[in-house]
Amino acid sequence: MTKNEIETLIQLLARLPGLGPRSARRAALHLIAKREQLLLPLASALQRTGEAIRTCSRCGNIDTADPCGICVDARRQPGVICVVEQVGDLWALERSGAFKGRYHVLGGTLSALDGRGPAQLRIGSLVERATAPEVEEVILALGATVDGQTTAHYVAERLATSGAAVTRLAHGVPVGGELDYLDDGTLTAALKARRPA
Repeated sequence: MTKNEIETLIQLLARLPGLGPRSARRAALHLIAKREQLLLPLASALQRTGEAIRTCSRCGNIDTADPCGICVDARRQPGVICVVEQVGDLWALERSGAFKGRYHVLGGTLSALDGRGPAQLRIGSLVERATAPEVEEVILALGATVDGQTTAHYVAERLATSGAAVTRLAHGVPVGGELDYLDDGTLTAALKARRPA
């Protein structure tokens, strides 16, 4: 491994979320020190993953098959679609084990600053899916950011004539959260979404 290859490795690692130049340098040195146990297996896994990964044409999830395992799973509820911004959000909901329906990954949020309009997101295919006779509910599980809320409002308007009920995730006090540590926006949302005890 030459100095240029090591620098390239460091530069590529520094592009990963959560890694700056110093962290990338430490990670690269660790990989090189554990070449047989880490570096070569990681390089091989990256190569295989790069060749095998597919984006699901139905929902936008990533998997090694198209359609993905979630879309073809007969045990899942076909009448409920949960809309998320990115695949990471889908994975977070799957980790919880609380949702047993299908998903739709938009691929981001509407953002004038970033030049992302409706044409850059998978909104058209969502509207098409939502009009299917078996779809009863579309859950908008988008972030509580300004862009997330703007996107949710836009998508809800587009789905108004689909025949499916459009719902949103509740926002407010997290489980185990103490009021003193919550921001004003979270407290406001919690008060507005209150329900009978």
